[in-house]
Amino acid sequence: MRALVLRRQGEAVTAGVETVEDAALPQGEVLVEVDYSTLNYKDGLIILNRAPLVRDFPHVPGVDFAGRVAASTDPAFAVGEPVLLNGWGVGERRWGGLAERARVEAGWLTKVPPGWSTRQCMAVGTAGYSAMLAILALEEHGMQPSGGEVLVTGGAGGVGSIAIAVLAKQGYEVTASTGRPATEAYLRGLGASRIVPRAELAEPAPKPLEQARYQACIDAVGGSTLARVLGQLKAGGALAAVGNAGGNSFTASVIPFLLRGVSLLGIDSVYQPQARRQQAWQRLAQDLDPTTLEAAVQEIGLAEVPAQAQALLAGQVQGRLVVDVRR
Repeated sequence: MRALVLRRQGEAVTAGVETVEDAALPQGEVLVEVDYSTLNYKDGLIILNRAPLVRDFPHVPGVDFAGRVAASTDPAFAVGEPVLLNGWGVGERRWGGLAERARVEAGWLTKVPPGWSTRQCMAVGTAGYSAMLAILALEEHGMQPSGGEVLVTGGAGGVGSIAIAVLAKQGYEVTASTGRPATEAYLRGLGASRIVPRAELAEPAPKPLEQARYQACIDAVGGSTLARVLGQLKAGGALAAVGNAGGNSFTASVIPFLLRGVSLLGIDSVYQPQARRQQAWQRLAQDLDPTTLEAAVQEIGLAEVPAQAQALLAGQVQGRLVVDVRR
């Protein structure tokens, strides 16, 4: 099979497409013929060795994939059945989806929603799945279309693009934050009604409480942006933290929590139970317009992944990168 293989030489990590024997695949109950994978922010960190997430080399990255069952010792999965996978340490501790085949534990696989293709699933990918987990958490906290503006930071990225599209279709008033003015037309096409420059939210807050503007926020940036938005949430509002493109740490006041009762919700996409995963994918199939989804997709081949990983971490990628592993 063809795979994107990472090899370490001293402190340097190189990435290249190689032919790998199936026998090298890790153990597991299900062998999947992969159709598509994606390039996520975490993949970029791994491929470019920007974070110590991989311990053993050689390694095949790719934290998600979709394809069809080629062989299975678990009766829950029949040969030919379309399946997808997000998380569970795949692409980090175990070989991942940037390859023509993957062997995994049966309990990690989710069945493709009825009527959806494997390509559509990876057009959503881990980024869109994480966005839906954030929406579910905020809905459970009380977010509703009549409650006012919802802010989506990192709007032109993978998480932001899917979040905006889903929220807009549900009738929410969506405000998108971006550091790239050239993406404004793209964001409005997804359904954003207002655009906020990234720099405006990255600056330190002049005071702990600012104008109460947003009922909720889906934040893919973290860092100082997360801290700033907390002081702009309405009473009882919530921020769902999904990413850290702007930094891992932040300094904030406790005042928004004490005087407005706001909440900070952490979103973990790696170890969600199957019931929650199925709920998220069913909602995506229900609430995401396939035409809007396709407008957010750029398709690439395996050999293009390292260069696109550079662009992704530099904040130069718009929407979703779907990887056709047979190209």
